[in-house]
Amino acid sequence: MAGTGFFKDKIEQYRELDAADRRRFWIDGILNNALYILMAAFIIFTAVVNKNFLSPSSIANITMLTAVSLPMALGIGGCIVLTGTDLSAGRVFGLAAGMSAAFLQNRAASKLIFEHLPDTTIVWIIAVMLLVMASGAVVGVVNGFFVAKFSLHPFIVTLATQLITYGVILMFFQINGNGGGPISNVAQLFKDSVAGPAFKIAGWNVSIPWYVIFAVILVVLMWVIWNKTRFGKNMFAVGSNSEAARVSGVNVFMTTVLVHTLAGAMYGFAGFVEAARLGSVTAATGLNNECDAIAACVIGGVSFVGGTGNVGGIVLGVFVLRIIFVALNMLGINPNLQYIIKGAIILAACSLDMRKYLVKK
Repeated sequence: MAGTGFFKDKIEQYRELDAADRRRFWIDGILNNALYILMAAFIIFTAVVNKNFLSPSSIANITMLTAVSLPMALGIGGCIVLTGTDLSAGRVFGLAAGMSAAFLQNRAASKLIFEHLPDTTIVWIIAVMLLVMASGAVVGVVNGFFVAKFSLHPFIVTLATQLITYGVILMFFQINGNGGGPISNVAQLFKDSVAGPAFKIAGWNVSIPWYVIFAVILVVLMWVIWNKTRFGKNMFAVGSNSEAARVSGVNVFMTTVLVHTLAGAMYGFAGFVEAARLGSVTAATGLNNECDAIAACVIGGVSFVGGTGNVGGIVLGVFVLRIIFVALNMLGINPNLQYIIKGAIILAACSLDMRKYLVKK
């Protein structure tokens, strides 16, 4: 009933507009939602051209790819709410993946794992997960500290930590005579515990891996943090107007540091999942992954203007972006051309986001 009343009010308001205002109403509505309209048209086109696009296996694949990308997008979304960004995300992801693969290898198959480490068990797997999340959080602390303490732009700070982290990755891949080669032969228990099937969907003949369940748990956890905690309220307050937040008693320094710390931990978890999913990690793992995460956040309504965004929008943005990438592959689009399309999506999303801000202003 409440929803019906809402739409009735909107209809009445529309009827009261003159011809010029009605035209502006439709133009603004189309422009504000142009990206979604174009994506919907593209998805429909792909479904018509390739009948397998909406098959159960394809939908399951898109769901799994979404689950893999969600932790990073949820982390970087908080940085964007603060009117910033995080260019170090992809390298932190790669470092976490490399550490996870190295510390959770099959001992009999690899020389890289140190002799004093215990055999791979569930307890050890959890310990490594916490270790790589803590490593990501350390990078986040550094990012947040320099942004908050010295008022440096997040672009500059995270560009610096991106380079530093990449240097650490290159040195890590040289440890114990590995020579910079891929780290592989991860323990089967590790793969089964993270990327193994959690359950099967009857009639579809597809299995949903454990990391999809983990992604759902993370979404719920982040929704609670963003919407039901003082930290979440402070984050949006700082993103909207840091000076007003400071006058209101918000600890801007601590809030900024915590947002980046949480983001780093999310990148670490995403890398942990990637190591189990792929079973082999290289020094290039995670390269440019932050671009996809940023694009997904902006598509999902997290504004670079600051103080705007929600977890549900980020989930939708990641899902839509994954659908597009899968569709491009199914249409046989040149992989090199896909980078151009990704860049165009980011540019269009940011432009439409800024337009909405300027209209409101």
